[in-house]
Amino acid sequence: MATVTEFSFTDFVKSLLWLAFWILMIFTLIILPLIFIILFYVPAPQIEGIEITPYLLLSMMVNPDIGMPLLRATMETPFFRVAVFPGFTFAALFATVVIFFERKFLAKMQLRVGPYHAGREVLWWARNFGGFFQMLADLLKLISKEVIIPSGADKPIFWAAPVVLVVAAAGLISVIPVAPGWVVANIDVGLLVVFAILGFFPLTALLASWASNSKYPFIGGLRALHQMISYEIPLILSALGVVILSGTLNLSNIVVAQQTYWYILLLPVGAFVFFITALAELERVPFDLPEAESEIVAGWLTEYSGMAYGLIQLASYMKLYALAAIFVTLFMGGWMGPPVAADLVIRDTLVLTAEEGTAFFWFTVKTFGIAVLMILPRGINPRIRIDILLRTGWAKLIAVAFINIFIALALLYTGVIHPVGVIGG
Repeated sequence: MATVTEFSFTDFVKSLLWLAFWILMIFTLIILPLIFIILFYVPAPQIEGIEITPYLLLSMMVNPDIGMPLLRATMETPFFRVAVFPGFTFAALFATVVIFFERKFLAKMQLRVGPYHAGREVLWWARNFGGFFQMLADLLKLISKEVIIPSGADKPIFWAAPVVLVVAAAGLISVIPVAPGWVVANIDVGLLVVFAILGFFPLTALLASWASNSKYPFIGGLRALHQMISYEIPLILSALGVVILSGTLNLSNIVVAQQTYWYILLLPVGAFVFFITALAELERVPFDLPEAESEIVAGWLTEYSGMAYGLIQLASYMKLYALAAIFVTLFMGGWMGPPVAADLVIRDTLVLTAEEGTAFFWFTVKTFGIAVLMILPRGINPRIRIDILLRTGWAKLIAVAFINIFIALALLYTGVIHPVGVIGG
């Protein structure tokens, strides 16, 4: 009869030491040589004529007297805006905060506690955060879990789908302006780029489900394809009213055109349609039919585990941030709002102007508010049937979106509003 070996505390310490050993070995033998090879062949960037060598970069990080004079110039580099703000790091941090808020918020609505214990007994000052370290624990769990590939799965597509979803979500973020001049890619057809990128999501979900070689994910993938395609058309039509009034497809110019009136006041029907279709694009309640855990387990991502599942969830919440930010940009004046900040000066160095601080504040507050509204239906609405969902998308929301277009044309041709977005001028 086989016996089960007990896992003692000594074994646990040994496993930690082995893990530390391999991390040091990999870092020393592989990562460090790669870094030096890259530094040898790639020229160092220059900021205000100063070459940023690895030694200078390290000195900037540990010595404020060296780093502060170059901080503003560093913030204006394309790398900073892509990697840190308003690019990937800001979006990932926003998504992390929204994930934690959603768990606590829904728990309160359903008379539960939500994340509570993680970190409370380790760090005394963390008790006031109410389980904030649960996010870190979940991240470590996802990183350390094995990624299981189903038998017969198409491995290249199975592996590529989570990466493609994250890249597509990052592409959405790249065209969203958070303040005057603070956008990764300020292009004239930014709104078209948004809709073009959104078209990748249903196809990627279907391919991921097909590559899993299981009927349950494939049913979820087909549902996701039907749902997203049926709601993309009213989503695009709802934004046409904004284009008609602003006379531009550039998202920064659309925000500037709302300096007198937000478009949600002139086009409330379009804002309503955009919000509903955004919920469907996100596969959130009441449009979570692609998941439907009681019928098809967890939808098209059933077979994904470990960090592959983590990447899909990261892409989902980055998409939530992007759609909330696009709603703010199109209908709520983007970064505009009353002044709330002064110039930020550190060690005699101007880091942020009052205008930029105000813009960041209002953009973040508005976007977080819309994200909360998108989370809210999960706590108060049941799932709807797929026939009702499709009929609502094809027969009702498209008709309502056309009414929004007629309202925009009426405002424009009756002289109530000019293409620049300012009444009377």
